[in-house]
Amino acid sequence: MSFRDRSDAGRRLAARLAKFKDQRPIILALPRGGAPVAAEVAAALHAPLDLILVRKIGAPSQPELAMGAIVDGRAPIIVRNEDVIRIAGVGEAEFEAVCAEELAEIERRRQRYIGARERAEIEGRLVIIIDDGVATGATTRAALQAIRARRPRKLVLAVPVAPTEALPTLRDEADVVVCLEDHEIFGAIGYFYDDFRQTTDQEVIDILARFPAGSDEADGEPMNGPHPSEPM
Repeated sequence: MSFRDRSDAGRRLAARLAKFKDQRPIILALPRGGAPVAAEVAAALHAPLDLILVRKIGAPSQPELAMGAIVDGRAPIIVRNEDVIRIAGVGEAEFEAVCAEELAEIERRRQRYIGARERAEIEGRLVIIIDDGVATGATTRAALQAIRARRPRKLVLAVPVAPTEALPTLRDEADVVVCLEDHEIFGAIGYFYDDFRQTTDQEVIDILARFPAGSDEADGEPMNGPHPSEPM
């Protein structure tokens, strides 16, 4: 299976998550790429949609290599990838400097995407965290740990695609992991999409406008209109 674009991936994921519809789920997207995937799921499950702001902590000499991840909150949660930190030869001061840069980007996104928008109430609810895929798993683990600390009744991770080796660790963090396909030889998330163009800030803002986070009856429609369920 491969995906035409993020909306296609979201519709396929929604079909697998339909069993949770009657449990009043909260949908949380990792922006930016997770937002259009999550929008399809929120529309299908008539669920509220909110964001979880998480950033990869990239190695200074190789930003795509994740030394860890950081999640926004009153006390930001940092997940460290000690193996990468050691191999990259990164000292603590350098690591903290990158963390500070990513926290600044998280703050920028919070102001631009969320502003005064009402936030979803997590405690005691079934929460589904959605992204457009998993790469190293560092950002996903950070997101799961941050939401777990807010005491949901049940925590579900749902992604279209992930490396096979990342799934056991993620299953340790979530109550349920729904992954449409996993690959031992992975490369990058974009390899599994025909259209993997970057999601813009404005697209995220427009998606949030269609799905009130504080309501259990979201008014959003699928991104490209109604679609029949596609075979899995």
